[in-house]
Amino acid sequence: MSDTAAPVASEPVKQFSVFIENRVGRLSDLVGLLAKHNVHIMAMTTIDQTDTALDRIIVDDPDRARELMAANNFFFTECDVLAVEFSDESKLQAVLAALVTVEVNIHYTYAFLVRPKGRSALALSVEDNDLAASALNTCGFRVLSQRDISR
Repeated sequence: MSDTAAPVASEPVKQFSVFIENRVGRLSDLVGLLAKHNVHIMAMTTIDQTDTALDRIIVDDPDRARELMAANNFFFTECDVLAVEFSDESKLQAVLAALVTVEVNIHYTYAFLVRPKGRSALALSVEDNDLAASALNTCGFRVLSQRDISR
């Protein structure tokens, strides 16, 4: 069973979707800005588009990241996503099967960069966070809160 006592809704994981000019060095600028202010990127994916790139990031300090991006002309939106931790990549099918069982549609996923003790974690954008979290917990997976990924 899950070892997360708090419900997901109490402190959901925040994801920022950052719209970055598609030019050399701009992603490096964002990563450098966050690093300079001790905000750690825990998960990240980049989608290339014609004039911009869409960078989805999960950080350990969303409040500070929000302030820094707004003050430095990075345009972004934010939303809640699920983050599920599991022992290793062999459990990925079981994670997905838990969501199929309750018929929750997955919009997109991406992996965390690093997790303590070598455990795997996946960020999930789904159509129903509460139903998905309940299904994952029922199947013994740990659904992470923002507190769980903060340093």
